[in-house]
Amino acid sequence: MTAASGGRSRGAAAPPRQRDFGGPPPRGLKRYLPRTLFGRSLLIIVTPVILAQAVATWIFYDRHWDTMTSRLAFGVAGDIAMIVEQLERDPSEAGIARTLAMAARTTDLVVTLEPGQTLRPEYEVQAFRPKRRWPSLGLLRSALAAAVAERVGRPFSIDTNVADEWYEIRLQLPNGVLSVMSPERRLFSPTSYIFILWMTGSAVVLFAVAIIFMRNQIRPIRRLAVAADGFGKGRDVPNFKPEGALEVRQAAMAFLVMRERIQRQITQRTEMLAGVSHDLRTPLTRMKLALDMLGDGPEVEELKDDVAEMETMIEGYLAFARGEGTESVQPTDLERLLNEVVNGARREGADVTLRMSGRLSLPLRPNAVRRCLANLLANARRHADHVWVVATRQGGLVEIAVDDDGPGIPPASREDVFKPFFRLDSSRNAATGGAGLGLTIARDVVRGHGGDILLEDSPHGGLRVLIRLPV
Repeated sequence: MTAASGGRSRGAAAPPRQRDFGGPPPRGLKRYLPRTLFGRSLLIIVTPVILAQAVATWIFYDRHWDTMTSRLAFGVAGDIAMIVEQLERDPSEAGIARTLAMAARTTDLVVTLEPGQTLRPEYEVQAFRPKRRWPSLGLLRSALAAAVAERVGRPFSIDTNVADEWYEIRLQLPNGVLSVMSPERRLFSPTSYIFILWMTGSAVVLFAVAIIFMRNQIRPIRRLAVAADGFGKGRDVPNFKPEGALEVRQAAMAFLVMRERIQRQITQRTEMLAGVSHDLRTPLTRMKLALDMLGDGPEVEELKDDVAEMETMIEGYLAFARGEGTESVQPTDLERLLNEVVNGARREGADVTLRMSGRLSLPLRPNAVRRCLANLLANARRHADHVWVVATRQGGLVEIAVDDDGPGIPPASREDVFKPFFRLDSSRNAATGGAGLGLTIARDVVRGHGGDILLEDSPHGGLRVLIRLPV
C-alpha cells in the first residue's frame, strides 16, 4: 500500500466546514419567505386565493353588508316614524291604543308608550343630525342610529342589553317616552354567516387539496435529491426510478444516464489499470531477478534501490487512479477500523494516542477508508514524535482529527500538497516520502464518501488533519 505523499504532504487550504446548499442568508423580505420548494409552491397557490378572498370579503362587507344593514335599519326606522306620526295625529287614549295594536299586528315590533316620562340621564341621547354615523356604537347600532336620526328626527337612545337578540329604541315624545322593542332578525341578514362559512370552508378545502397535490409533486424531487446525494457519497441507489412531472422525469433520466457513465468509466479505468499493473510488474520482476544474479556491488545496490522505488511509485499511481472504485459501501464500525489502523501504525513504531466518543457506525468503503487513515498516520509518524487521533460525532457528521507535534506545513504550501505527485521534498528519497500521492489518495477517498479533509493548526504545535464524513 502506498501511503505517503512527499515531504509533509498533509493538507490543503481549509475549504468550507459544511456544505451550504442554501447560499448566503436571505435579507429583507426574503428572510420571511419559505426556502423549500414545497413551501414556495404552496405560497404561490395560496397567496392569490387569500388575496381573492380578502377582496371578496371587503366587497361583501363594504357593499352587501353595509347596504343590507342600512336597508333593514331604515325599514325599522320607517315603521317607528309611522308609529310616531300616528300617535301625533291622534293623541287620544283610543287613538294611542289603536296605533299600538296596529304596530303589534303589522310591524313585528313591541311598542309601548310611557306617558309623562322622560329619557333617563344614563341613556345616550342623540339629537337629530341627518345622515350622521356613530362608529363607537358598533355596526348594527350605528346603522340603526343613523336611520332613526334621519327618519324619526327626535332625541332617542338605543339599548342592546335589555334582552337577548332584541334592541330597544327609546324616543322622547311631547307626551312621554315611546319604547320600541325590535328583534335582531329585522336588523341582521343571515347571508353574512353563510358567506363566512362558505369562504372558510372553501379555503380549508382548497388548502387541503393544494397540500396533497404539492406533496405528491415534491416527493419525486426529494427522491431525486436523495438519490443524487447517496450516489455522491459513493452509495448505491438501485431502486431509484423516474417518476413525477415531465420535467422531473427528464432530470431523473439525466441523473441515471450520468450515473451509468460514471460507473462505466470507473469500471473501464479499473480494468485498464489491472492490465497495466500486470504489464509493469512483469518486467520489474525480471529486472529484480537479473540484479540478484549480478551479485553484490555499489552499482547493483543503486539499481536495486531504483527498482524498489519504481515499484513503490507504480503502486502509488495505481492506488490513486483505482481509487477503490470496485469496493461497495457497507455498514462499518468505525471504532473497530480505527483501532486496526492505529494498532498497525504502532507495530511500525508510531507513538499514537487514540480517543473516541459517541457511536461511530456509518456506511463506508472500509478498505478505502483504511488506506486513507493509514496514509495520514504514516505521514504524521514520519515527521513527528507523537500522534493523536480523536474521533467524535457532531450531529450528522463524524469527525476524525489527526494531530501531531511535528514541524507542520507552511500555509502557502497547504493547497499544493493535495495535488497529485507534489512533494515538499523534491528529492526521491524514500526516507522523506513516497511518490507524492498519499494526501491526494486520502482526499479522493473522503470526498468519494461525500465528506472532505480540512487543514488546521494542531493544539500540540504541529498540524491537524480533520476528516468530516456524513453519517
